[in-house]
Amino acid sequence: MNIVILAAGQGKRMQSALPKVLHPIAGKPMALHVLDTARKLSPKNLVMVVGTGADAVRAACAADDLRFAEQAQQLGTGHAVMQAMSLLASAENNSATLVLYADVPLIAAASTGDVAVLTVEMDDPTGYGRIVREGAAANDGRNGARDGNGAGAIVRIVEQKDASPEEKRIREINTGIVVFPTAFLAENLPKLSNQNAQGEYYLTDLIALAVQAGIPVVSAQPADAAETMGVNSKTQLADVERAYQLRQARALTESGVTLADPARIDVRGSLRCGRDVRIDINAVFEGKVELCDGVSIGPNCVLSNCRVAAGAQIKAYSHIDGASVGKGNLVGPYARLRPGADLGEDVHIGNFVEVKASSIDDQSKANHLAYIGDAEVGKRVNIGAGTITCNYDGVNKHRTVIGDDAFIGSDSQLVAPVTVGRGATLGAGTTLTKDAPADKLTVSRAKQLTIDAWRRPEKKPK
Repeated sequence: MNIVILAAGQGKRMQSALPKVLHPIAGKPMALHVLDTARKLSPKNLVMVVGTGADAVRAACAADDLRFAEQAQQLGTGHAVMQAMSLLASAENNSATLVLYADVPLIAAASTGDVAVLTVEMDDPTGYGRIVREGAAANDGRNGARDGNGAGAIVRIVEQKDASPEEKRIREINTGIVVFPTAFLAENLPKLSNQNAQGEYYLTDLIALAVQAGIPVVSAQPADAAETMGVNSKTQLADVERAYQLRQARALTESGVTLADPARIDVRGSLRCGRDVRIDINAVFEGKVELCDGVSIGPNCVLSNCRVAAGAQIKAYSHIDGASVGKGNLVGPYARLRPGADLGEDVHIGNFVEVKASSIDDQSKANHLAYIGDAEVGKRVNIGAGTITCNYDGVNKHRTVIGDDAFIGSDSQLVAPVTVGRGATLGAGTTLTKDAPADKLTVSRAKQLTIDAWRRPEKKPK
């Protein structure tokens, strides 16, 4: 099979400089969703027709198995497929060609016949091409001869602007997704005419030509109408995004995940969940995320490319990016774990604590208002409020090492490179610039003075 993906449209209604097919659904350009679906069919030739923003679309979609054809002028869908014909398998090898659209990102892979059209019935079909069937009343399209889908045989497809008042009452519409024998395309694309309301070469006019040639035309309808949702505006983009997210939410709940509200979750990558996982509202998952058994995710959290081990609790408004959260951890609320954060078991990272490129071993705690960067923290360490590791000298990064069972007093600054020995204690307010020995108290602070003669300034009268 050949697959041609049409991605040349300008997308004026998007009101954006970004090519329409590169607008994201679940954090990934629409065109890449369609390519993922196409590859499931293992096509012999995979071709994308580009036009508006061609260079940007090529850069975003480039792959070894994909070739590009360019439609320099936007002269209709039939004209777009014409540009791809030289890249398809030979018309003599009985191959079929499936036409997909890069702005219909939720389409699912399916088998097809000789000439097949994917259709759907809509309560309001305004703007779509109508499926005209043999001997059918215009308002139902379900009488007369039968096609392979048990409906009246398809005679032709008429576009909205060319439809008669009776044809406009037809509720069955063309999704644009069709399959033709490649030889038929090669023979009949040159026969298309642009004598219509839009002055374009309609790919859909090939349906009538197939009927005239005695080639059976069958139809199919998707189980989920969302598969055929196209995107021509930001409103439709939002509708497709929500349809996609509801599909992801349904799959999660069917696998045993508890969602506080399936309408308020965003999966923008892959989310793998163990048993008894609970996810509160407005959680966002980006990239590759794994939640192990018994994990709880609080409201308004963002997790990107991370793993959360069994029994860990991620509390509200926490951000975890490129980190590894250990078994039984308590993280947040309002915590931030940046790339390279690696937490052991039963670690507590509290509110307004940031960890970056650091390992924190089992049972250690930083419960509030701390920055731990480029550090190695041992077991059972307590890090007081207001503590920071001063890891950057303006040019280079340096590491801090804190041994097991150390106690870091509040408002301490550890100026790296520096080591705190096992069991050491730093008094509150310490600025540590030299190594602190094990099992000893180290204090660095100015001597406290009281100035008896001092008076608070008073405002001078005007």
